[in-house]
Amino acid sequence: MNDWRGETLVRLRALIHQTDPDVVAEWKWRGVPVWEHDGIICTGETYKDYVKATFAKGASLPDPSGLFNSSLAGDTRRAIDFRQGDKINEKAFNAPIHAAVDLNTAKKAKPAARKPPEGSQ
Repeated sequence: MNDWRGETLVRLRALIHQTDPDVVAEWKWRGVPVWEHDGIICTGETYKDYVKATFAKGASLPDPSGLFNSSLAGDTRRAIDFRQGDKINEKAFNAPIHAAVDLNTAKKAKPAARKPPEGSQ
């Protein structure tokens, strides 16, 4: 995108990579950038009037700065909508990135609990 939305995505990408140098970025779902580290951290979707950073497990992340302003009714995801002219609070944006990576790596490190076979005790 050759407008403010593309510039916003470029800035978000830079902040995500700065916060987590081990992040992997891929283009999925018809060109949506997806940032992952042991699972999805967030996606970057563009719309006519805003750019949406959707955190896959946003409902499980702390939000001390009150950045999440979209997708608040769901059980899992939370998002931040950036509109033209919005300033990105870089320090505050780093917090959910760190928290999402920590959540993903903790879940990967913890083996899934196994159920005992039926009939055994």
